[in-house]
Amino acid sequence: MASTTLNYLTFFPLLSLSKNLNRKPRNFLSFITNRNSLKIKATSGADLGDFGARDPFPAELESNFADKVLGNVSTEHKILIPNASALSLAKLECTPISQLQQPISEEEAKQLLFKVVGWRLVNEKGVLKLQCLWKLRDGKCGEELINRINKAVESTGHLPTLHLEAPNQVRAELWTSSIGGLSINDFIVAAKIDEIKTSDLLPRLRAWA
Repeated sequence: MASTTLNYLTFFPLLSLSKNLNRKPRNFLSFITNRNSLKIKATSGADLGDFGARDPFPAELESNFADKVLGNVSTEHKILIPNASALSLAKLECTPISQLQQPISEEEAKQLLFKVVGWRLVNEKGVLKLQCLWKLRDGKCGEELINRINKAVESTGHLPTLHLEAPNQVRAELWTSSIGGLSINDFIVAAKIDEIKTSDLLPRLRAWA
């Protein structure tokens, strides 16, 4: 039976490319399967790290890849290097934003909102912003969280506006003032803030007898 070539593979075994392939990963991995064997080969590119099961990307769903392999016992699968939209935003770096650049549309912002935790979109006088609230144990914990946020994102050059609201709440807002709205930098910084440890600053749960 003739083999079928696909652009994506949705689920695949956990692989450490540096250990299992003993060489640098390249542009894509090619998986060739038949009844008796599984062959894995790598060709040029960047270090992708470890892979694990994940949800399919929209482009994968649109390709109807499952229909193409149904009933085929010999199939070649190619895993392309994810583009920026598929990577964790926290791993990206902020880039200079031109004043001529248009802000992200509300529809695009709603899609990117799935990549950050606890943030919401607010519209203030026609300007879209990202906003996040933390309710903490006390005012001292609020000050500590502000310090952690500033330390975590100071290297990005794109700082949030932080408010310590009495008695125990911190509010963070992100937007790119030079373009009057949101840019990808706002979501990158939000994702980096999401990685900050806050469990020791949150109110303690009461244990009832």
